[in-house]
Amino acid sequence: MSVNERLGWSGVGWDDWTDLALIRARLDAGADPNSGVFISVRPLHAAAGKGSPEVVTELARRVDDVDAEHEGRTALWQAVFANRPDNARALADAGADPWRPMMGGWSPGRLSLAGLTPNLFLVPPGQAGLFTAEIEAAAESRRLIAALGTLYVEGTGLACVAGITAAEAARRLSAAPVEEAEVDELGYDDDDESILTVGITDVPGGCVVSQPWGYGPEMPRVMRLLSAGTVCYGLYANPKSGNQGSIVRDGVTEGRDLHPGGGDPSPDDSADEILAAFLYRYNAVAYCCAYAGLRLTNAAAVNGSPDMWVRLPDGDYWH
Repeated sequence: MSVNERLGWSGVGWDDWTDLALIRARLDAGADPNSGVFISVRPLHAAAGKGSPEVVTELARRVDDVDAEHEGRTALWQAVFANRPDNARALADAGADPWRPMMGGWSPGRLSLAGLTPNLFLVPPGQAGLFTAEIEAAAESRRLIAALGTLYVEGTGLACVAGITAAEAARRLSAAPVEEAEVDELGYDDDDESILTVGITDVPGGCVVSQPWGYGPEMPRVMRLLSAGTVCYGLYANPKSGNQGSIVRDGVTEGRDLHPGGGDPSPDDSADEILAAFLYRYNAVAYCCAYAGLRLTNAAAVNGSPDMWVRLPDGDYWH
């Protein structure tokens, strides 16, 4: 038994799926083309999302079924979701079905219509296209992502609140105004004075509560107070563990430890959730804003000077 055969796919990382010689050598030595990557991922799915069209083509000719599903999606669906049109074309050329129903009604072909390459596949007669609301959501995602531009938000906390003004947000929080000079003296420390000091900015559709140095806006009590009669999506860009999101609607927490703009959707997600995950992939701030219906025209509310600085009263904001 050769070394490669004993290894199977062991040691092959995400970056290796562009290396045709490596993948072909593993296959020739006995690695299973149908399974065995990262315990459960199919090799073709891994290559579809992270690899090159040459590797995708090599694997597609060796698998038992080019349309085999993993976690509710085919490799072609994975290529479309990952915005890898060259890989998607290679799979379609190998016989993968763009219009196979899956994932909340989003076939690979229908999902592609909402993306950056809507002409990726020929739409057959009678095949459903996008609904008006989906067309509008796709257009808004492109506008919003462009408006926010490239953001550096590590360590930032946000609460995106639908339908209320900055003044109303300050009232709900019983917050007192703070002079900008006082804010400039604050350090990036996890102390009460820093965590209880937040900025608030009016934006189209609602307001954004922000804190460049911490998690203050996403604390549970802050979110509950802000969400009365509306919805609030919170984000803490944790430098240690990545983006952490939460949803509170009218004082009731609907989700915590979420990962806005990151990760693949679940087969149990709704059609709207799958579309949002696709449209805002790797754009966590835009995802949060869009969920709350905020239509920002620039990034000032996120990493600029807010309309007002305020300090929250002392208290328990976690229980």
